[in-house]
Amino acid sequence: MEVAFIGLGIMGSRMAANLLKKNKALTVFNRSAGPIQKLAAQGAIAADSYRDAVKDAEVVFTMLPLPEVIETVAFSKDGFVPEMKKNAIWVDCSTVNPSFSRKNFLRAKKSGIRFMDAPVSGTKPNAENADLTFIVGAEKSDLEAVRPLLEYMGQKIMHVGEPGKGTAFKMLVNSLLAQSMLALSENILLGEQLGFSRDFLLDTLPKMSVCAPFTQAKAEMIRKDDFEVQFPLEWMHKDLHLAALTAYEQGQPLPLANLAKELYAAAKQDGLGRKDFSAIYQFMKN
Repeated sequence: MEVAFIGLGIMGSRMAANLLKKNKALTVFNRSAGPIQKLAAQGAIAADSYRDAVKDAEVVFTMLPLPEVIETVAFSKDGFVPEMKKNAIWVDCSTVNPSFSRKNFLRAKKSGIRFMDAPVSGTKPNAENADLTFIVGAEKSDLEAVRPLLEYMGQKIMHVGEPGKGTAFKMLVNSLLAQSMLALSENILLGEQLGFSRDFLLDTLPKMSVCAPFTQAKAEMIRKDDFEVQFPLEWMHKDLHLAALTAYEQGQPLPLANLAKELYAAAKQDGLGRKDFSAIYQFMKN
């Protein structure tokens, strides 16, 4: 199957590499040349532009950081959507607000393109190991058409509804993720003030039934004071901002997520944006 992959950052480059292992007809493009060259050395076709990447593709994957970037890459005068083949499928794996995904579905449909949102749950190690969970908003027939490709990159596929529902559910997941990391951080700090050793707290709290499983891995990052990026703190701040925007659109109060958003914003301003989001512990400590 002729496939294109646009956006070769922390997640996209690893997803594309796994896709390439099973689907050799893969064309790639990215704003910076380094990731393109690395995948080309493994057998991918290096495109000269976004439009060049998609012109022969039956399926186009995008993994991009912001709605504004997708708007430019897909719909500007140099955007790729007009160059896509009729009835091709655009699978957007980016984490964006659901109203933006629904808008893209309608715009793609007008151009004769099938659109689905399929953001992922997981971080860099999951992407490397093809162990991602895809949270999919799509027509069922479109999902079935690309399911084998998703299975090359992930272990689980959740079909949560029509286009727009994938990004909606992913927003809930990341809001919980951000708040859980904050809760773990402040309770470790409080526990130390109460006389418990940090090692004891890191050994025990994440294993309690009240803690999310991901906190065990993040506890080791705190223990080693090593916040090598798996999911950047600045992206978590972006996702909380989009959650706040969506809550405003829905008229839904979001007091805890908004407080979390401001704390991650302050941590980003403090120079921690490019570190893993678990570095919020470092910010809270200081």
